[in-house]
Amino acid sequence: MKFVKLLPLLAIVALLGFTSCSPDSAAEDEISAIEVLAAPQAKQIEIEIMELINAHRINEGLTALNDHNTVKAVAYTHTDYMIEADNVSHDNFFQRKQSLQVNANANIVSENVAYGFSSAESVVNAWLNSPSHRENIEGDYTDFDISAEQNSEGRWYFTNIFIKR
Repeated sequence: MKFVKLLPLLAIVALLGFTSCSPDSAAEDEISAIEVLAAPQAKQIEIEIMELINAHRINEGLTALNDHNTVKAVAYTHTDYMIEADNVSHDNFFQRKQSLQVNANANIVSENVAYGFSSAESVVNAWLNSPSHRENIEGDYTDFDISAEQNSEGRWYFTNIFIKR
């Protein structure tokens, strides 16, 4: 979905009082959930990433995570945002968190983002080699999903969100 198609949704979001994504913001409690759109069908690279993450978790003695369509839909909106902004970021994380709390009964939410990797193995290995990303992969979560989308030049952007219900 292109950013232009999200403009009406973003206008509604702005009107609902979304504010700073800073965890120290007093306005965080005022954030309203964003509307969750339908999740696109999983791509092969997304399936492979989820399988690699679950294989790693099992190898570490952790439980495998369940895929979750609402998580995928929210991840997709952020991946599309990053492509439109031409920037890899955690912008608006608290909006995604609030949406997942409301729409997926999430108690805890975290995410990994990435750009430019050309295979499932390369992006998962990069995340596992980063302590903070690895912590998310190995965290106490119940569900997860991923969005992998290519920009007009064929470069991949990734948003991987983890939740605990």
